[in-house]
Amino acid sequence: MNNFILTWFINCVALLVVLHTVSGIKMAGWQTTIVAALVIGLLNIFIRPILLLLTLPVNILTLGILTLFINGLIFYMASKFISGFQVMSFSNAFWGALVFSIITACLNMFLK
Repeated sequence: MNNFILTWFINCVALLVVLHTVSGIKMAGWQTTIVAALVIGLLNIFIRPILLLLTLPVNILTLGILTLFINGLIFYMASKFISGFQVMSFSNAFWGALVFSIITACLNMFLK
């Protein structure tokens, strides 16, 4: 349970960094940020492995670059599920997912 709460906290912090660095991503309030971090985490747990498995041959051919686009798709999908979370375009979702991944990787390295 503590690991889940720590991961959720890391996702919230990373999402706040994304909001301040990527211009095309908007959030209605801090409550929306908390819910969006939860939804992104759940999509990463349930949908991302299925997408990676389905696109495995192409992902191998592109040397893993397709994974960046899958992360952007997950970020864009989360914005469609949450009403106060707006991503203006897929390119904003791509850059937001890239910043989100870098921040969560760094925070996981330091906090876990």
